[in-house]
Amino acid sequence: VVQTPVVERLLPVEPAALTATERVGYLYEPDTLGVLETLLPRFVEMEVYHTLLESIASEQSARMVAMRNATDNANELVGDLTIVMNKLRQESITNELLDLIGGQIALEG
Repeated sequence: VVQTPVVERLLPVEPAALTATERVGYLYEPDTLGVLETLLPRFVEMEVYHTLLESIASEQSARMVAMRNATDNANELVGDLTIVMNKLRQESITNELLDLIGGQIALEG
């Protein structure tokens, strides 16, 4: 997972690229300036809020990836240590059997 920071310009707001046939003359009440004075602070607030939510989601994603990697590494380590432990246990059993056989041979011989 790759996270790349992006710089986005909030202000000034540029209207979407519309062709001349798509542009429609809207009437705003009370007036265009009044609507912009009301909507612009809300727009900036929502854009900042959206950015914060993306940042939090990104942080949680990074944490999940780190924990998944740690879990995978721990599972691999458990597997490796289990193999080492089984080899040591088998070696101990083999040495015990050799001692018993050696003692039996010494008693018979």
